[in-house]
Amino acid sequence: MKNNQMCRGARDLLPGDMTCFRYVEDTFRMSCCQWGYQEVRTPTLEYLHLFTAVGTLTPSKLSKVYSFLDWDGWSGERVVLRPDGTIPMARLYSRSLSEKTIARLFYVTNVFAFEATGKENREKWQCGVEFVGSSEPVADVEIMMLANEIMRKLGLGNIELELSHAGLVRALIKELKLDPEKEVDLVSAVLDGKWQALEETHVPDSNLHELLGILLNLQSKSSSFLHNARALASRFSQDIHQQLDDFVAITAILDKAGCNYNINLKAVKGFEYYTGLCFKLLTDGHEVGGGGRYNNLIPLIGGKDVPACGFALYIDSIMGLLPASCRKGDEGAIMITIEKDMTADRTALGFQLAQLLHRGGYTAILDFESGEPFRYRWSVVVTENEAIPFRVSDNQRNQQWDMALASDVVEMLEKQG
Repeated sequence: MKNNQMCRGARDLLPGDMTCFRYVEDTFRMSCCQWGYQEVRTPTLEYLHLFTAVGTLTPSKLSKVYSFLDWDGWSGERVVLRPDGTIPMARLYSRSLSEKTIARLFYVTNVFAFEATGKENREKWQCGVEFVGSSEPVADVEIMMLANEIMRKLGLGNIELELSHAGLVRALIKELKLDPEKEVDLVSAVLDGKWQALEETHVPDSNLHELLGILLNLQSKSSSFLHNARALASRFSQDIHQQLDDFVAITAILDKAGCNYNINLKAVKGFEYYTGLCFKLLTDGHEVGGGGRYNNLIPLIGGKDVPACGFALYIDSIMGLLPASCRKGDEGAIMITIEKDMTADRTALGFQLAQLLHRGGYTAILDFESGEPFRYRWSVVVTENEAIPFRVSDNQRNQQWDMALASDVVEMLEKQG
C-alpha cells in the first residue's frame, strides 16, 4: 500500500530525533536570551515577490522554491513556502519593528527548497539570529561570538570559523571594469561557488592581478596578512580600501577576544544579499552554520535604510554530530507501576504520586502492564498493602524501601539525589 509513504525529501523525526532537536533548540534559545536577543516567528507562507526583489535570491535558488497561486476569486498572488529565514525577518522588522534603533532577534524555523532527486531534505530546520541597526564591526563580532558560544554549549568539538568578505569580493570584481553583462555573469558564477571563473579572468593591471592572487589564496589565522593586503590595495578604488578596513577591524577584535578563525575568501558561496563580512561554521569538518552582513537587504524589500547582520545554525546537520550525553531520553524518569486488577483507590494513589513528582520537577511515567521497570534507576510499585502502599526500588544499587505516603517517596528521592 502507498498510503503510508512519505514524500521524497521529507523526514519524520522520531522520539530520539526530537530529544536531539529540543536539546539544540533549548541551548540556542537560552544562549540568545542571555545575550539580550528576543524571539520572533514568521509565517511559513510568504509572497513570492519578497524573494524576487533585486538581489535577494539568485536565479538558481529561485528555481528551487515551492511556489503556487494563492487563489482569490478571479485574481491571486503567487506565494512560496519560505526558502530562506533571513528575508522574512527583514520583512518582519520593516513591518513591525522599524521604530527600534537596535533590534536583536532570534527564531527557530523551517525552510523549503526543491531538490530534484529527493535524496536531500527538502524541509530543513534552522536556528537564526539577526542583529539589526548597527554597521559597526562589534556587531559582526557579537554574532560570531554568540555562534561560537552556542557550539561550545552543545558539546561540539573542533569548531572552525571561516571568514570571507562579500563586500571585498564585489569591490574586486567591480575593479576589473568588465562589460556589464560579463560582470553579472562573473558575480553569478562566484555566488554559485565557482571561484575558478574569477581566478581565470584576464586582468591586464599587474598590480590588481597580484592583489587578487594574494586575497584569493589567502589562508590566515590572524589579521596581519590583511594589513599587508591593505597596503597593496591603497592604489585602487576607495571601495576596496574601505572593505579591507572593515575586514581588518573585525578580525583585530576577534584576535584580542581570543576567538580563533581562518580567513579564506573562497570559503563562502551563495552570499547574494551579503554586503560585508560573511562566515561559515564547521565542526569536525562538517558545515553546521553560517551568516554575514546584509546592509542592503531591508531597503531592497521596501524598508528603511538600516544595516544588519545575522547567522543561521543548521539543526539537521548538528543533530547528527551531538555527543552521546545529549541524546538521553527518559532514562532519568521514575517508573510507577500499577498492576492489573488494582482497586480504584490503589490506582488513584499511583496518579497522585505521579502528580506530586511532576510538581517536584521529576519525570514520572505510569506503567500499567509491568513493562520495563528496571530500565530506569528508580521504580515505584503501588501494592495492595493499605498501610504501606508504595515499594520504592533503586535498581542501580539493588535497594528497596516501603513507604506509607506519596510525600515520603518524594522526600526520599530528594535525599538520594
